[in-house]
Amino acid sequence: MRFLIAASLALAPVPAFAQADVMAPILAEAGPGTRWGVVVADAEGREIVAIEPERRFLPASNTKIFTTAAALWARSRGELADAEASGAEVRLVPSRQSNAPDVVLTGRGDARMSAAPSCVTDCLATLADAVAGKTRAVRNIVGDATFFPDQRWSPGMSWNNIPSSSGTAIAALSVDDNEIAATVTPGPVGAPPVVALPGYFSVENHARTVAGQGEALVYDRLPGSRVLVVTGTIGAAQAPVSWRLGVDDPAHHAAWQLGEMLRARGVAVTGEASSRYRPLMLEDDPEKRNGPAPARPRAEKALAALEPPPLGEEISIINKRSQNLYSELLLRRLGLARGTGSIADGQAVVEAMLAEVGVADAQVSLSDGSGMSSYNRVAPRGTVVLLNWIAKQPWADEFRASLPVGGLDGTLRRRFAGTMLAGRIFAKTGTLNATNALAGWLTTASGKTLTFAIYANNVPEGVSATAIMDRALVALAEAN
Repeated sequence: MRFLIAASLALAPVPAFAQADVMAPILAEAGPGTRWGVVVADAEGREIVAIEPERRFLPASNTKIFTTAAALWARSRGELADAEASGAEVRLVPSRQSNAPDVVLTGRGDARMSAAPSCVTDCLATLADAVAGKTRAVRNIVGDATFFPDQRWSPGMSWNNIPSSSGTAIAALSVDDNEIAATVTPGPVGAPPVVALPGYFSVENHARTVAGQGEALVYDRLPGSRVLVVTGTIGAAQAPVSWRLGVDDPAHHAAWQLGEMLRARGVAVTGEASSRYRPLMLEDDPEKRNGPAPARPRAEKALAALEPPPLGEEISIINKRSQNLYSELLLRRLGLARGTGSIADGQAVVEAMLAEVGVADAQVSLSDGSGMSSYNRVAPRGTVVLLNWIAKQPWADEFRASLPVGGLDGTLRRRFAGTMLAGRIFAKTGTLNATNALAGWLTTASGKTLTFAIYANNVPEGVSATAIMDRALVALAEAN
């Protein structure tokens, strides 16, 4: 249980209601229905704005603040090192059906392995080269994702996100962000457009090319299916449209990719690509198992292994780009510190950090590491307490540098441009259906640093809550 333990971190009552008055009229422009939660505090933790500070809001990708902060906190305690995410590895295993060995490709939580031709580090091609240098024929290729329990989607994630890159499955074995690139090019008027994508997916194309420009294309894919259904229209004069598609079976996709690479290197692949996962068990829940987590089986000797990039790079990608897969895998890596790599074990580490900070139980309740879950709830006061605590940690500069900068980069590159907050606001965004969030630090006109969290839930269709919250924050910064 978490409870408020640090009086010095507790935020004082609002001393200046006029500060809220600067923001409130702008926030009211969202109209009826929108629910706002705002806390703004100075560097000492004194609140200057508090609008529904203790009400619970859906944080969307603001959740990544908690995951990445917990990772840096755990690293500072020696509980998480770069080596916790060991790179993928390959083994050759004798086959009972053939003289040719099977290939086992094992993932160990690395989020950044790539099969792209442009890959320089952490490349699947390195493992393919190792296999091709050892044998000219293999039978089956097995993608092994048993390093973590099988929790490919977090509790509370909307199933309709599964076909897109935002909802791609999470697994210990991943390649190319568990995404597949597709391009749609117009054909002659009246004909279907051309849908180009790797052979891993097939296409059921019901779309049509029409005269002019513009596109109204829709794609869908049933969970577990590898058939992409495309409908709608695209103008004959329209530039090609690009999509990033999610993958339901990352370990199988990685094994398939390795098979394609081996064939390109002249290695005969006589069998099939397959995958294996480890079922979620009672011992993967720290509240249900008795005693410590079970010991991991001793790793077998690998033919070759990759080395993933440093943790700091991964955290920067998570926060700058709001990368869901990386954040979810980071949460599972946190879970290895004290458990089995489950979501519950990862959340136990996040909760331990929040207990040290002094964030109350009711202020933060999370079900995933990325913010895709509709079960997540955060009170703006809890977020600001955490951010003010982060600002006092030895790793504060590293965390702040990982956040998008208004008007300059990441998910804020197009926001705050041309305002006084361009280059002066460092904050994590958050977007889900009818939900927007922003939390971090900003520098005011007088040079003060303010910590803030602002949440908009139940936003009516047609209302841009991001534009409204941005104008409210600019007004606050100009007034201070």
